[in-house]
Amino acid sequence: MKLLRNKLAVTVIVLSVSFLAIIIYSVKRDSSNPIVSGAGTALNPIQKAAYTLADKAKGGLDFFVNFSEVKKENEELKQKNIELENKLIEYGSLKAKNEELQGMLDFKSKKSSYNYVGVYIVAKPDFGVLNGYIINKGTNAGIAKDMIVMAPEGLVGKVVEANSNWSKVQTLTNLNFAAHAKVDNSDISGIVRGYKNSDNEPLAILDLLPINSKINKGDIITTTGLGGMYPKDLRIGTVVSVEEDKVKVNKSAIIKPFVDFNKLEELYVVIPPDGNKEEIKYKD
Repeated sequence: MKLLRNKLAVTVIVLSVSFLAIIIYSVKRDSSNPIVSGAGTALNPIQKAAYTLADKAKGGLDFFVNFSEVKKENEELKQKNIELENKLIEYGSLKAKNEELQGMLDFKSKKSSYNYVGVYIVAKPDFGVLNGYIINKGTNAGIAKDMIVMAPEGLVGKVVEANSNWSKVQTLTNLNFAAHAKVDNSDISGIVRGYKNSDNEPLAILDLLPINSKINKGDIITTTGLGGMYPKDLRIGTVVSVEEDKVKVNKSAIIKPFVDFNKLEELYVVIPPDGNKEEIKYKD
């Protein structure tokens, strides 16, 4: 009986191994085996779902990585843009300063007999009708009352008070200011005075002009140098309008100064070569 059971066990093992070998052989030979195909069919939806999920996860990861890179690049571009804007502003400022200095050099080359003292505005107090500036130099630097003050753009005004280390400047827009001036490249002349319109804008007016004067909007006004109180050919401003008085005897021209009085920082005091501080005279 025991021998029979051993033979039966051996037979089962042999048959099982043989059956397994046949299955493996069949799978290798023909992938369309019904059993294998059935198993593949059963697993296919799971495989698809897993693949789809993995693909979406990969896509999300790619988006996150790309978004982070784009954000970083965008921040870098913003920073570069700010740097470029700052450089443009700096370039514009340097260009404007260079043009101002060139204008001053041109004037100095024409008026080389004068000396020029560079000064800075340190205060803009209200002097009532005597509006002007306080500058940081005075008699110790050779500055005296009635000396002319200018900027690269043109005439600013004159010194009305000089102390040891500071001076007071009256601007050409001051109502007490007066200078003999003319239309550039013509014989039309008159007196320039300070003037303010209804908007309180700092301007000047060239008045006491003959009624038949050929003066027009856009004409340039300069100093005549008459009497030696101002150097000749100092640029004052541009005519913005021409008016006639009520009785039509005289004309007057409203002038917009070349100098922007709200932006002035650095000025130049023009010192005559004779060194006479008692009576200031400019001789061309």
